[in-house]
Order: sequence, then C-alpha cells, then structure tokens
Amino acid sequence: MSATAQNAETATGAGEQELTDGFNLIIDALKLNSLDTIYGVPGIPITDFGRMAQAAGIRVISFRHEQNAGYAASIAGFLTKKPGICLTVSAPGFLNGLTALAHATTNCFPMILISGSSEREIVDLQQGDYEEMDQLAIAKPLCKAAYRVLHAQDIGIGIARAIRSAVSGRPGGVYLDLPAKLFGQVMNAEAGRKSLVKVIDPAPAQIPAPDAVKRALDVLKSAKKPLIILGKGAAYAQADDAIRSFVEKSGVPFLPMSMGKGLLPDTHPLCAGAARSTVLKDSDVVMLIGARLNWLLSHGKGKTWGDAPKKFIQIDIEPREMDSNIEIVAPVVGDIGSCVQALLDGMDTKWPVPPADWTGAVAKKRDENIAKMAPRLMNNNSPMDYHGALGVLRTVIKERPDAILVNEGANTLDLARGIIDIYQPRKRIDVGTWGVMGIGMGYAIAAAIETGKPVLAVEGDSAFGFSGMEIETICRYKLPVCIVIFNNDGIYRGTDVNKAGDDPATTVFVKGSRYDRMMEAFGGVGVNATSPDELRRAVNAAMDSGKPTLINAVIDPAAGSESGRIGNLNPQSALKKK
Repeated sequence: MSATAQNAETATGAGEQELTDGFNLIIDALKLNSLDTIYGVPGIPITDFGRMAQAAGIRVISFRHEQNAGYAASIAGFLTKKPGICLTVSAPGFLNGLTALAHATTNCFPMILISGSSEREIVDLQQGDYEEMDQLAIAKPLCKAAYRVLHAQDIGIGIARAIRSAVSGRPGGVYLDLPAKLFGQVMNAEAGRKSLVKVIDPAPAQIPAPDAVKRALDVLKSAKKPLIILGKGAAYAQADDAIRSFVEKSGVPFLPMSMGKGLLPDTHPLCAGAARSTVLKDSDVVMLIGARLNWLLSHGKGKTWGDAPKKFIQIDIEPREMDSNIEIVAPVVGDIGSCVQALLDGMDTKWPVPPADWTGAVAKKRDENIAKMAPRLMNNNSPMDYHGALGVLRTVIKERPDAILVNEGANTLDLARGIIDIYQPRKRIDVGTWGVMGIGMGYAIAAAIETGKPVLAVEGDSAFGFSGMEIETICRYKLPVCIVIFNNDGIYRGTDVNKAGDDPATTVFVKGSRYDRMMEAFGGVGVNATSPDELRRAVNAAMDSGKPTLINAVIDPAAGSESGRIGNLNPQSALKKK
C-alpha cells in the first residue's frame, strides 16, 4: 500500500474527497522508482519526513554528520547504478552535504542531495528566515543539475528529472531543493497519484558509431606494445563479462586504476599492475576504458609516460572528455557496455596477439617487482610498518574475495593500492578522482547496507578523524564492518617537531591514541594490535563474527612519507629552497 493510501486524510462528510500532501507524494515518488534507502541527518524541516518515510518502508539511515551521509549516498550510486539519496536540513546541513555532492559529480557517481529549505518569498527579499540561504544558486556550480519544487503537483516530475539527470549520460550529483512549505501542501489524492512519474529507461544505451569502433580496432591491431587501462567508469558500467572477454581475446596487458581493480583479478596473467611504470613508459598504443587522463595518470604526458611516441584510444560516454589533455586518435563515444561489446563483435577470429617480446617483458617486470616486495610483506615487526600490516590484509582479502575493501589515507591509501590484490569487481572503493579524505565511514556504511557483504575499512589515522563519529552509526545499525586504523601518531609521520614553540607540530597527534576504546564506548569490539600476528587474528575474528569492530593497528611513528607517493604536489617554499 502506498504512503498516500496509508496516510491520506479522508474527510468524514459524505462525498468529500480523499487528500494527500507533500510528505506522502515525495515518499510515493521515491518508492515508485525503487529508491528504497535514504542516508541523512534529521532536523528542521525534514524530521517528520524521515519518520514517515521509515514508516512507509523506506530504509532511513541516520548519520551524525551530513557530509558522511552524502559520501554514503554517493558510493551507493556507484555500487547500484541507481542514484543514492542524501537527505539534509536547510543551510548548514545543506552545506555539509555539498562537499559530498561535488565529490559525486567529480567521480561520476549518481547521487541526489535532497535538502529542506527556507521559504522563497523570505529568501528572495532577504528577510532573515530560519537558516535562510539561496541553496539552489549555491548548488548549481557544483553538481550536474539542480531543481527546486514549489508545488505538490510538481513533486513527481521534480523527482523524475532528478533521477534521469543523475544517471543518464555521464552520471553525477543532482540537487533537489524542497522548501519547508512544500511538505505540508495538500491536494486531491487521486490527482496526486496521477502526478507521479515512473522513470522509464533513465540511462539509455548509447551505441558507438561503427566507424569509431573500426578505427579503434585498427589502431589497436597495429600496436607493437599495446596497453589497456581500466578505470572506475568500467567498473560502474557493470559490463564485467564483456570487458573480461575483450581483454582476454585481445591478449593485451591491462592496468587497473584503483577502483577498476577486480574487473579481472589482480593475479590475472595479463595484469600489469605491478609493472605500472614500465607499461606506461614503454607502451605505444593505450586504450582507456572508463578512465580519464587526469592527474592520476599524469595527464597523459611527462616523465610518467616516457619518450616513446603513443597513440591513445579512449572509450567514454562523454564526448567532451576526448582530447582533454592530449590528442585521442581513436575516440569511441558511448556507454562502456555497448562500446566494449561492439569492439568484441568487431574482432575477427584471426585477431593477432601482441608480440611475445612485449607481453614477456611486462610479465617479467611484474614478477620481479612482486618477488622484490614479498619479503617486506612478511615481516612481523612491532611496532608495525606499513608493509607488514598490509601484507596481513592482503592475505585476508585473498581468503575473503567477496568482502568490500574501503581505503583512505596518505601512505595507507597509496601503498594499499599496490599491495592488496582485488579479485572481483567493485570490491575496492576509495577516495577516487578528488583524493578527498573523510569518505571512509560513509562508504563503509553504504557498502554494508547496499551489498550485504562484510566490509574491511583500512584507514589512516588522519583520514579516520574526518568521519570517526560514524562508528556510533555502524554500531547502532549493527553493521558487519571491521575498521583497521593505521595509527602512526600523525599525518604522514608522527615524528615531526615544532622548533619554534611548545605547540605540537601541525602533523602530530596525541601519542599512543587508543581508537579501539572509542568503538568499545558504543558497544562494538575494540582491539589494540601491535604486531602483524595480532592484526591477523583480530581482523579474521572480526570478519568471522560480523560484529562492528575497530582495530587500532600501531604503526611505527617514523614509518611513512610526505603525502605518500604524491608529495611532489605539495609546493615547497621558495625561501626554503634558497
């Protein structure tokens, strides 16, 4: 039974009409479009809406901070291909959710930020309403689309437009502004039902042009040292079988970006993840599938890519992405699934495999690097270094390939990307294109809720600080989340010293912090692990039990480096250089 039918006001007098209101129309519109989970923080003017949505069968996950609820909604969109819903209060709550909305847009995650707002007539005259703010104007530059609904009869269309905008073409964040007065607006229930819209085919297939497909195959076929790069767009597409078949039929080594890992296992014989530097420098033809030539790939130029001349093939749903940094000689525009299938269909039975000297050189370099790294991953030092701790977690994921790995930090993120192998698609989720810290707990909560799978969240101690209070949310909902905090007493390292005064250095935290005791305060399991052996036992126990667990993994304060592997992006003082 719909929320309208359950909650509509029925007049007692004979012949009087059945009524509904904005509250129920919003709920019915969401349910009609199978949007059955809301992430948010209650407060004026959406507290009653959250209660009513919950009573109507929508799962409402109540967070401690809107930014974390927004991150949860954003990754829910990535995992499900349906827009994740974040619900916030007006003004300050809206602003808290805005970072996550911009994050979703930058990362191409479908998400809808729904915020209550002050009344238009007061905002427009700047008369000082409660939490007055022109939220629509502020949101517009930071999202894919922004809409405001002023009348109850437009709720169905407003939500339909938001859904279609979020998932069609290149996915992204959408803002939907709902003034407080809208919720209480009353209208005829039958007219309300008719005003609702079930969105049909919100993300229609976009078939690539045959000429573009042929051009791309011709360029790939001519390559002596080809490389395929798989980005998170390829993972989002859920065209897993086609992508796997295409890579294997082509015989081309592939390099997965961090959230593209697992489309083919990192242990696949064609995986070049452990030979990244070699394949980027020496390749002559590079095919990008759902990956962008942004800072994560050094914009396709410079030392990272070496001196060897290169031709680029790019598959992307957004035509404007082509030639964004360098020339793309074979652009293929369309959705990933349709494009890869078209490429697969265009490969004849006599498709030439890449030269053996290339594939052999890649395999040799990969195996050498893996062998070189292996002893570092097996140490049992106490306090731990990053490699010893990550070696443990590498084994945990190998034994539990269905678990979802959430990862953020500086060294904790950068080293884990290369050390922990992923075996299935969409099992590794991290900071993405922006490199923003604070996604950890929101991601972990949404991953557990949307997939029902156990979650292992591997956090730097600094990154955890952005969203740490959400461990109460994890305990409240009894989610199967195991959090491992790599605690080295600071940002990058815990050894910096302030030589100019008594205050701690800007990158140093309280020595010997016990994050595990925070988890115990909320009824979860807390463990302090000082060696890889202790860490292994604690993580396995947590994953077996499914209980909310936080492990304080004590890392040598001197371990780590400035900004992990991207310290070059931190400008040095000109005076210091002199």
